[in-house]
Amino acid sequence: MYRDHSCGGLTADLAGRSVILAGWVHAKRDHGGVYFFNLRDRTGVVQVVAHPEQAEAFQAAQGLGLEFVVAVSGTVERRPEGTENPKLATGAVEVRASRITLLNACKALPFMVEDDVNANEETRLKYRYLDLRRPRMLGNLSLRHAVSMAARRVLDAEGFLEIETPILTKATPEGARDYLVPSRLTPGTFYALPQSPQIFKQILMVSGLERYFQLARAFRDEDLRADRQPEHTQIDIEMSFVEESDVHAVVEKMLKTVFRETLGVDLATPFPRMDYAEVMRRYGSDKPDLRYDLALSDCSEVFRQSKFKVFGETVRSGGRVTALTVEGTGVTRSEIDRLTDFIKAQGAKGLPWVRWNDPPESPILKFFSPEEVDGLRRSLGIAKGNITFFGVGEGYAPSVHLGTLRKEFLTNPDFSEKLGLRPAKPWAFLWVTHFPLLEWSPEENRWTFAHNPFTAPIEGELPKLDTDPGQVRSHQYDLVLNGVELASGSIRNHRGDIQRKILSLMGYDPREMDRQFGLLLNALDFGAPPHGGIALGLDRLVAILRGEDSIRDVIAFPKTAKGTCPLSEAPSTVNPKQLKELHIKLDVAG
Repeated sequence: MYRDHSCGGLTADLAGRSVILAGWVHAKRDHGGVYFFNLRDRTGVVQVVAHPEQAEAFQAAQGLGLEFVVAVSGTVERRPEGTENPKLATGAVEVRASRITLLNACKALPFMVEDDVNANEETRLKYRYLDLRRPRMLGNLSLRHAVSMAARRVLDAEGFLEIETPILTKATPEGARDYLVPSRLTPGTFYALPQSPQIFKQILMVSGLERYFQLARAFRDEDLRADRQPEHTQIDIEMSFVEESDVHAVVEKMLKTVFRETLGVDLATPFPRMDYAEVMRRYGSDKPDLRYDLALSDCSEVFRQSKFKVFGETVRSGGRVTALTVEGTGVTRSEIDRLTDFIKAQGAKGLPWVRWNDPPESPILKFFSPEEVDGLRRSLGIAKGNITFFGVGEGYAPSVHLGTLRKEFLTNPDFSEKLGLRPAKPWAFLWVTHFPLLEWSPEENRWTFAHNPFTAPIEGELPKLDTDPGQVRSHQYDLVLNGVELASGSIRNHRGDIQRKILSLMGYDPREMDRQFGLLLNALDFGAPPHGGIALGLDRLVAILRGEDSIRDVIAFPKTAKGTCPLSEAPSTVNPKQLKELHIKLDVAG
């Protein structure tokens, strides 16, 4: 027997009990001829003491190094008064060793196995098996497991079936590049790794299974960042005979359980909902962080008759003047200039502003009439010391530019502290609904899907597909948490004629439709029920719950920002024989 107790499970109630433990040497100390070391397993850490009277154990303790794997037999004892360690769950006890058995030694460590590790990410990923021993990383993966199990329990109780869908499938356009896998048995053809289980989960609804879920692996050949990996996991859900609110209710129930079981937090449901058009006007982003009470204001009417051409003519031609007001006492002119450059880099022509001192200060104030100044004060609820920044332009452009500025204020510590911007609550969920169905692609000179080519339009707006496709709203919805897109889904097209019409607007002729989407289109013609679903990013959810900036820290074996794995050295070259079997010749000179 290697062990009969866990390290983290020893308490004062076990004093006097003989135990057998196994784990890693976490720290070692020589206190005047008595050796102490901390023994660590997955459950925690306990102090082991080796006295000279137990000669065999004492001698073994002398030869131990950090991260050596050992088994310890001994007796649980209360620590002497005054030596307890309140930082440890086992801090009231120690194990007096009678026998220490070396199970495996450890080479010199490339970094210390502790949370305050002094190593870059490349090194941590190269020695991931050491990195994962750290309490923080163990906690991340343990929470990931707890979230997964909680989600499974809720969905099972709600009548969902967990069904696996193919990993080797056919390439279909879903918004990102596919990872391709050559077929040896059919030379010149390729499988694609799925960007999502989208088509197959819809076919499961056509199959009459009604409620499906899967902790699905998804693969997208995209440029990487902190919240994006080439392969990720999503809690994938699809339901038949549902409307938007039915899907939302299931997700809310699942998340309510996850937060209660993992954090002890009781979420208030239902989550707030906001139409896409409204959220863009108020926050300039379809994923606003609503922990902060900082919204944009439309002050177009103040300037409808303005002689200031930049504002007045924009409003009279159908554009908007949008404002963002913050407490700006500590914001310097040089910082305003840097913010102006920042906004110009996002595509804005400039960043007009007014500092509301007594009297107000601004390079543009001389163009405002007294009535316009008073109108701004009233409509914006101005207080002394505020700064108002303006966005000017057509459509959502002025809101988008100020939305970028809002995000900069919230996420850049140099500004958030100075502006006194602190979250009013720890968790802020928001359903963003009714996204545009289509958007125009100037590069391709055609309509393309705004989110997903299989999203259903709002029924009352179907006639606009013939007259004004860009104004058609859809049954697309996203779930946002603390400014992060946590989940995305929609009610689908369950009628083949509508799906074909939308694909035709996107430039697909019947032959191309059949080649790319024939699997789904044919299924829709055989009695497909109304259905909808959602995919929730498991990696992102766990990262948010743990307060991690990168999803790489909640994935056991992630890729770097360059898409490489330092541990396995993937991607790598392959044997020429393998390429020959696949009928592949390499030409990488270009």
